[in-house]
Order: sequence, then structure tokens, then C-alpha cells
Amino acid sequence: MTSESATILVTGAAGQIGSELVPALRDIFGQEKVIATDLVKPKAKSLSEGPFEQLDVTDKSQLEAIIKKHKVKRIYHLAAILSATGEKNPVKAWGVNINGLFNVLEAARQLEVKQVFCPSSIAVFGPLTPRINTPQDTILNPTTMYGVTKVAGEHLSDYYVKKFNLDVRGCRFPGIISHEALPGGGTTDYAVAIFYEAVIYNRYNCFLRPETRLPMMYMPDCLKSIINLMEADFSQLRHHSNFNVTAMSFSASELAAEIKKHLPDFEIDYQPDFRQAIADDWPESIDDTAARKEWGWQPDYDLAGMTADMLSVLQKKKAQGQLYYPG
Repeated sequence: MTSESATILVTGAAGQIGSELVPALRDIFGQEKVIATDLVKPKAKSLSEGPFEQLDVTDKSQLEAIIKKHKVKRIYHLAAILSATGEKNPVKAWGVNINGLFNVLEAARQLEVKQVFCPSSIAVFGPLTPRINTPQDTILNPTTMYGVTKVAGEHLSDYYVKKFNLDVRGCRFPGIISHEALPGGGTTDYAVAIFYEAVIYNRYNCFLRPETRLPMMYMPDCLKSIINLMEADFSQLRHHSNFNVTAMSFSASELAAEIKKHLPDFEIDYQPDFRQAIADDWPESIDDTAARKEWGWQPDYDLAGMTADMLSVLQKKKAQGQLYYPG
């Protein structure tokens, strides 16, 4: 897809990934080519300065009107209810995650949208899935509504690929760590909150056990994976909507130890809550060989590099009085 081609639509643009993907796409394709959408117009300057449409993805007519208005040819469908939030309101999670995706796929099919990206998650895995180097093609038996919707979403997306020849692509993202978006209701959000609280308070109360190991990825690598996958040659893809991708795996205590290398007085306590049970059913590490072979996936950041960069950015924001964290 070139900068001369038609418009890109991003749903859930104010979320963790969307708030950074939109500016990245605008840098590549041009500001006017990327339409950000969400329930409420975001305040972030990086999003508010470009085209924006208010959108509830469960409203198919509203979605179709926006696609027609802007002659959209590529959709990044990021609007979703995440894991921990979804357990508190499973009916809403199903409605947004499944009905929203179905609306996007149907609108894309009917209105000749060329490509759709919809992220999946490690939440598709469950207690029967191998937890070490989880294979690309394996048992999917999630124990959360979020995971259930992501499994259904993968199958629904693959159906549209095979039945209607719609080009739908997606990655099973691990925990995503970012210095721009605040925690948004995910089980891996401790790995974001810990940095904010380390910089602001020099201590953190973790809702997972210290030995809990999960696969993770720094936001620059997340954006890289999305952009690279969407530019890959369709004919080279054996998988489509369910690529395993990862960059690192670490436990809560290992992350704390890495932070202490930069902030020696940092302290951490562990008080596991309901999110511990969710994490216990997720992989410790992921095999992303398929993504590496089919479209050349390769992350840039490891634990040390990510930690150093996160702390550097947040400390600069704090010094400038620009570090917002509701706690």
C-alpha cells in the first residue's frame, strides 16, 4: 500500500496500541490518509490534530458510513475490551469484541476494503496449552471471555480469508509495554504500571506473584510487527490472523531486578489478586518461528534495552512536569 493509495481507518485509536500506531501510520502514509476513530475524541495532540471520527464499532451503519465517506481501503481494528476488564463485564466484552469484529469484516467485504488487521492475544491459550515455547498451531482453550472472543475472532477472520478472499491479518500479542498509553485493563499491565510507579513513588505493589513469567513486547516492536505484517506478500503467508509474536519473557521479580539496576532504592511488594489466575493459564514463552519465516519478524528490544528506554523517557517526562499517572 503506497501513500498515493486510499485511506486507512483505525478503530480504538485512543487505546494502548492505537494511540501510537496512528502517528506511526501518519508518518508513513500522510496525516490526512489515516482516520482515527474511537468512542470519544482523544485529547492527545498526536491524535487530535489529524482526521477523527467518533465511532462505536458495534454500530454497523455508523461504521459503513465512515468507510464510504473516506473511501477506506485498509482497516486496523483495535477496538476491544481487554482481559481483566472483560472478566468484570463478559457480556460487554463479547458484544464489543465479537460483534465489533463481525461488523468490520462484513463492512470490509461489502464495501471492497482491501485489508483488515485485527490483533489477537496470548489470551487464546489456556491450561491445556504447552506453556514453554507455546507452538504456533496448538490447543486453544482460554479461560477468560477476552480469550474466548480472541479465539472466535481468529476463526472468524480466517473464515473471511477462505470464504471471501478478504485479506485479514493479525498477531497474537503478548503483554505490550508503552510509555505513552496508561494501563488499560489487561493482566500484563503490571509491566507498564511498575515503571510509572518506580519513577513517581520508587515502589510498586504488584498484583502477580514474583515468579510469574509472561511473554512481553515493547511498543516500538509491536508497531514494527503490525506494519511489517501488513506490508508482507500475501502469497507467502500460510497463517493469517493468528501469528505468534514475542520479543522477551520475564517474571515480575526479574523486571523489578532490572529496574533496580537503574533505581537502586526501588522496592516492590507482591499481593496477587484475581489477575493471577488469568496469568497462570497463559504461556511463559512463545515460539514465533512462523512469523519469522513467513514475513521476517525480528524484534529489536530485549528486557535490558526496554527497561533503560522506558525509565529514560518517563524520567524526562517527570522532570518536565508532563508525567501523568492516575495511580
